[in-house]
Amino acid sequence: MHATDLKRFNSIGRTIHVRRCFRRRFGMVLGITVTTFAAFAVPGAVLAEDSAAVSVLQTSSPSETADQGSKQKTLLRHQLETGDTLRYRVTHVAKTKTRMNGSEEIVNVHTTSIRQWKVLEATDRRMTFEHSIESVQMTQQTGDKDEIRWDSTSGEDPPRVFSVVAAQIGSPLATVTMNGRGEELNREDHGGTKASLGMGQLTLALPEDPIAVGESWSVPSNVQVRTDGGLVKRIKIRQKYTLEKVKAGVATIDVRSEPLTPIETESVRAQVVQQLSNGSIRFDVDSGVLLEKELNWDETVVGFQGPGSMMEYRARMTEERVADESVQTAGRLTAPLR
Repeated sequence: MHATDLKRFNSIGRTIHVRRCFRRRFGMVLGITVTTFAAFAVPGAVLAEDSAAVSVLQTSSPSETADQGSKQKTLLRHQLETGDTLRYRVTHVAKTKTRMNGSEEIVNVHTTSIRQWKVLEATDRRMTFEHSIESVQMTQQTGDKDEIRWDSTSGEDPPRVFSVVAAQIGSPLATVTMNGRGEELNREDHGGTKASLGMGQLTLALPEDPIAVGESWSVPSNVQVRTDGGLVKRIKIRQKYTLEKVKAGVATIDVRSEPLTPIETESVRAQVVQQLSNGSIRFDVDSGVLLEKELNWDETVVGFQGPGSMMEYRARMTEERVADESVQTAGRLTAPLR
């Protein structure tokens, strides 16, 4: 499911026990278990504000390289054509374990979806596309309760917990205008607010200048959390991208999350945990499109609800471009995380 294009979608699998406690204490819902089928367009309980982006657009060819010393540099740019349709299979698997007051609960969520970019207009300076979800398969299991499953292509009515998801499949979630660097110039959200939940913005932010292997660029953002006293606080986060290699016209990019604001309490850390993802991206330099993306979460927070409380969040999100002829359903659901 790079939001910038999930609050209701992402929270469908969250832990009920944690939800009630956070409602009482924080006056908000913490989306502990994220279901990323909407891929960065749907609102989340912990909201990421607009990321700061460099405003200068370079007009060089996307395959242009420049030698500086012994390092060859590559210019990374998005390229879309009017009428193009880009499809991606997005799989998100998450396991959340919470322990409070001597009781423990485990929630497993698995979502596989096909998301689509429909390019409405593209010029040398800007590209406008609609982002939507074509199909989705979802499972959710809480503790020893029966697993809940639904496939949007089955023709069956969705379970109540998936009803919000079902209502928005096939409809535009957002209309986005960006430049070649992936900087959003305009955005109209149809399915919710901007929430990244650690999955990055809907559009991949690229560096302003040509970049050499080993060099990095970063995209800052803000996350709003509630303190134990009920106050709203901004936490600054930075997504750091590093060009690892360029081979056969494909750039491999490492991405790491870095909190910039000191996190002083575990209750705040529990709200920020979903923003701290690490992974890698494969980007086609010549075609100017994302090929693959993988993000991972492995976080443990102790004492977020007083002594004896603990939360473990393990998740993996993969996104891969698929050819039109291979898109029939969202795909098979695999085993949950262990």
